Order: sequence, then C-alpha cells, then structure tokens
Amino acid sequence: MSKQPDEAISRSEMMRRSNQEVAELWAIDTECDPRDVPLDQLNPGHPDLFEARVELSYFARLREEDPVHYCADSQFGPYWSVTKYRDIVEVDSSHQIYSSDSRLGGITLGGIADPDPDPTFHLPMFIQEDPPKHDDQRKTVAPMFTPRHLTTMAELIRERAGTILDALPRNEEFNWVREVSVELTGQMLATLFDIPQEDRHKLIHWSDTTQNIANPEFFDTPEAGFQELWKCYEYFDAVWKERAALDAPGNDLISMLAHGESTRDMPPNEYLGNVLLLIVGGNDTTRNSISAGVLALNENPAEYERLLQNPGLVTSMVPEIIRWQTPVAHMARTVAEDTELGGKHLTKGERVVMWYISGNRDEEVIENADQFIIDRANPRQHLAFGFGIHRCLGNRLGEMQLKIIWEEILKRFPTVEVVGDPVYLKSSFIRGIRELPVRIPG
Repeated sequence: MSKQPDEAISRSEMMRRSNQEVAELWAIDTECDPRDVPLDQLNPGHPDLFEARVELSYFARLREEDPVHYCADSQFGPYWSVTKYRDIVEVDSSHQIYSSDSRLGGITLGGIADPDPDPTFHLPMFIQEDPPKHDDQRKTVAPMFTPRHLTTMAELIRERAGTILDALPRNEEFNWVREVSVELTGQMLATLFDIPQEDRHKLIHWSDTTQNIANPEFFDTPEAGFQELWKCYEYFDAVWKERAALDAPGNDLISMLAHGESTRDMPPNEYLGNVLLLIVGGNDTTRNSISAGVLALNENPAEYERLLQNPGLVTSMVPEIIRWQTPVAHMARTVAEDTELGGKHLTKGERVVMWYISGNRDEEVIENADQFIIDRANPRQHLAFGFGIHRCLGNRLGEMQLKIIWEEILKRFPTVEVVGDPVYLKSSFIRGIRELPVRIPG
C-alpha cells in the first residue's frame, strides 16, 4: 500500500536542498477548509498549518473520519497520522513495535532512515534510542529531576521570576515571549548546565536554531543550520573537558554526562545530540507554555476573571495550559514489525506520527476538550508530556516553573493584556509562539 521515502536521496543531500525551494514545492493554502480537501490528500504535518494556527481543524476532521490516516505524499515522505488519545497511548506504550531509533527515522516527522548516517547531520540522543540504551542514558541525567532536587530549586525560580516581572514596563507594549518566557527558562537552563548566566542567550539561540533549520526565513539550507548547531558542540566540548577532569561529578547535567558510565564515551555527534535534547526540553516546552497561558486567558476572559478572584486555581490551571498548548505537537516512530492499529495494517519500516495536539482534543477521553477550563477535575489527563518510557523527564520542573511564574504574576499585575496578534513558529514539532505583544496596565 505504501511507498518508502525517496531512498535515492541521502541525509546529506537532503540537508543541502534549498529551504525556499522545498517551501515553494510544497506550498499549501492555509485558508482553505480542510473538509474541502480530499481525505487522501490531507497532509496535517505541513508546518505552514501550524504557523497559520489552523492545524486543529485538520485534526478534528481526521479524528472524526480517519483516526489512523495515511498521507502518501508529503515533503516528509509517506507517513501515518495517529490522532485519537487511546491509539496514541497504544503506540507510545509499545516501543517493541514502534521504534524511536534515529537510524530508522527517529522521533520527528522529517526523520530519515539511514543505517550508516553522516555524523555531521545525524545527532543521536537518548530520546531517539530504544531500550536498553535509552534507559541507561536517561538514568544518567534523571537525578537532576527528582522531586527532592526540584524542591531545592523552587526558591531560586521564585526569586528569578520576581526579578524578571518587576523589571517589566507598565502601560507599554512589549514581547512577552522574549522578556518573560525566554528569560526565565534561559536562566534556569544555565543553572542546570552550570554555565555563566551571560551565556544563557547562546542556549536560547541554539534551541531556536533546532526549530528553524528548515525555515527559509532563518537558513538557506538545513546544512547552514547544522553548521550553527556545531558551534554549540564547540562551546560544550570545552565544558565537558573541564568537568570530566574532576575526580567527582558536580551537580549539573554536563558533569552527569561526562562521568556517567553510559555517556562518558559518546562520540561528538551523540554528545551534541544529547545536549540539544536537554536544551530544547528545558526551553521550548516551558517557554511556550508560559506564553500560551497569557494568550489562553486573554482569549477566555471569564476564566481569567475566575483566576483573579481565586488565585488558588493556579494549581489546576498549569496542567490545563500545558494540555491546551501541547508544546510538543508530535512524536514519530518507525514500525519495527507488521502490526494493526485502528483497523489499519501498518508495515515494517513505515513512519507513524503520534499527534499529541490531536489526542489532547479528543472528546472521547477529555470532556469539553476544545474549551480552556482552569479547574478541570482531572487536569493531568493529557498527552503533552508523552506516555510510556519516553515520557518527558523534566515535566515536573516545567510545571513548577509555570506554577511559580503565575503565582508571582498574580501578586503583581491586575492583568496582562494581549494587544496584538501572536506570531507562531513554522513547525509541526514544537508548537511554539515566537512573539506575543502585551501590555501591563499601570
């Protein structure tokens, strides 16, 4: 039934293709009604849909008409879309059947199967591994995210959040993403890596680079984006050598990697891959949830008023913001053995995409899923952190940052008003907000 991605094109050749040419080749009308598009021609992973913020209507149709949907022709090659909550849980729970191995295609929609990949463009990381390697490397950095350790960080997060908020202008438009969301997550990333705070902007830059490699606004070719990412390796190679020379590991992520039995002998591309994983995981997800909360409350003023009247609702609002935004829109897998899912036959080697953003709008599991409700009875019933062995390692840290920043916002400001149109990320992987114009009344 299916065809494999263009096997004559190597990863290296793909990286040298012009981003502009690819964008023009796969141009899409983001203003059309998805129900007017023939079902077999729907390509719900097109990044332009996410930039235009119309993707939810595509997934609503698929959940209704074709929950396990095959797209035969796209800029990513052929792929299956899994759009219902329970089907996503099944895939995410079955790593023996649905592989994360980067050599088979990895965890993103555009992943390329390549048994002998070019290390310049192939950046393995533990989230793109199957057990036992995944489990061993994940355990190496897991102590950073234990409840006991996170408790010791709460006071620091609150102090930094207060300092950031107190410096904001009043009665003046500014970009909330840059001044608040990025600033708090950047400072915390620098702490997790134990690098100078003045270098936190480099972390944000490399995180942004990973999400814009295929965006012609940022890079002519993906190769140019990878050249920028290798500057991240140069920076952290020096940090690694410094930490590895110590007799005992420090309490930071690089020390853990440098001294960990399963990570201390990583080749350069794998080290870079794992560093980028920790940067993106610690930055993009939390920062987009911080921004999304402001936007969601402005779009739902009755809920904002309820929050102002009862600040204690922050606790249940935080997971609702994360569900509502779903900052990681999807994870992909490769079928490791022929199987059945949702009444469809999936063949070994085919690509499968779990659309978390769609599962989090599935009315069969989440009541009133299209509504933003800050006091849901079971607010953590969502897929935004994934499911199974790959569930987000830093989920509690992200929730804690979001909870603290909102507690501090409510202490200081009557409201945070959105005063312009948001600008969204051109990506179907990270569901991001690049700009959010706001004003704080004086």
